[in-house]
Amino acid sequence: MRRRTLARLTIAATSLSLLAALPAALAPAATADGGGHHAYKRVGYFTQWGVYGRDFQVKDLDTSGTADKLTHINYAFGNVGPDGKCFTGNVPGEADAWADYVRPLDAAGSVDGVADTDGQPLAGNFNQLRELKAKHPGLKVLISLGGWSWSTHFSDAARTPASRKAFVASCLDLYIKGNLPEDGTRGGAGAAAGLFDGIDLDWEWPGSEGDTDTVFRPEDKQNFTALVREFRTQLDAYARTLKKRKHYELTAFVPAAPAKIDAGFDVRKIMRDLDFVTLQGYDFHVSGEKTTAQQSALFARDDFSGDQTVRDWLRRGAPARKLVLGVPFYGQGWTGVTGGGDGLGQPAGGPAPATWAAGYEDYKALKKLAASGTYTVHRDRHNGHAWLFDGTTLWTYDDPHVLRTKTSYIRDRGLGGAMFWSLDGDTPDGELIMAIDKGLKGR
Repeated sequence: MRRRTLARLTIAATSLSLLAALPAALAPAATADGGGHHAYKRVGYFTQWGVYGRDFQVKDLDTSGTADKLTHINYAFGNVGPDGKCFTGNVPGEADAWADYVRPLDAAGSVDGVADTDGQPLAGNFNQLRELKAKHPGLKVLISLGGWSWSTHFSDAARTPASRKAFVASCLDLYIKGNLPEDGTRGGAGAAAGLFDGIDLDWEWPGSEGDTDTVFRPEDKQNFTALVREFRTQLDAYARTLKKRKHYELTAFVPAAPAKIDAGFDVRKIMRDLDFVTLQGYDFHVSGEKTTAQQSALFARDDFSGDQTVRDWLRRGAPARKLVLGVPFYGQGWTGVTGGGDGLGQPAGGPAPATWAAGYEDYKALKKLAASGTYTVHRDRHNGHAWLFDGTTLWTYDDPHVLRTKTSYIRDRGLGGAMFWSLDGDTPDGELIMAIDKGLKGR
């Protein structure tokens, strides 16, 4: 089996200045849907590579009760090649068709309890997501393109009208029409047709620095606007060809730093074509920094925060109902912390040891640390964040208490809902998604 590990550590920009406060009057709260529940979005990222080391399978979303509490699953990620087109295959570090649609699952590992067969064209995560949707009508699955590691060629793909048309057409052909490359008996024309309900653009970041090999240009801002328009145009055109008309959703993951917003996003224009955006509500500070700090506070003085991110997007013309606040299902950690006290704002020696990547730990593991008696749980209830500290090692993270504060904020501000990175960080019984679901229902 091939394994790929990607780090989604979107390092905060250098500017820490706050903009003037926004007037209190915001958009009205979300309305109720046909089931009597508030129509807040609950968007969870499912990581392609989580099926390996973490052994987090699509079926786990069903058995944990998580699927019942989701409106959207964003499948992370689809890649863009040097030719500016969406692609898949089995290329270490670049594509994993084995996980996506080739890997067979037995009856015990399948959502529907039926083992995959050699002759079926769709297996792997894609087939399991299809089965999950059949069991949970109304659940939508979007393909997320890019991410921190795979935004390398976005700027090239979006550079000209011709390149944008070719890029978008390739993504629709692969994911929306489901024309997968043949891999033995898997794949082929229409193999994944009907699986994806839209596209999520995770270009990190147009117009400003991202991962080390990610290309960015000053003209990315206008090109991203045009790319969003091209996706909307082609998605709508394809929908009109179907016997049963549908609306394909188009969303984007967008940054917290004002400098990055202004460098890459014409907010008023892109919001006309996007169904909603998910806001970076985490990685405000990361374990690579030399001083411990909050990574996902709702409020903060002279620093990044969830509230300031919301206000920055509102000030630039985004409707509140189209803003979905991101929350982490993981923590950022430091070790070698000196200076005493509660550990926050103190010098650190480096990222803390962790299960999968230094300085990055799933919530389910941090919950065990909190219960171990070795760590003290600290809370800033007013500002909406928590951290663990044992005198040497500190982890900043969100737990159910913090999420209740954040969901109350979402309801009070009339926002579109909550997004979380990533589903595999939750406990086996879905503790965090349960807190979000209850919070958005006002319970």
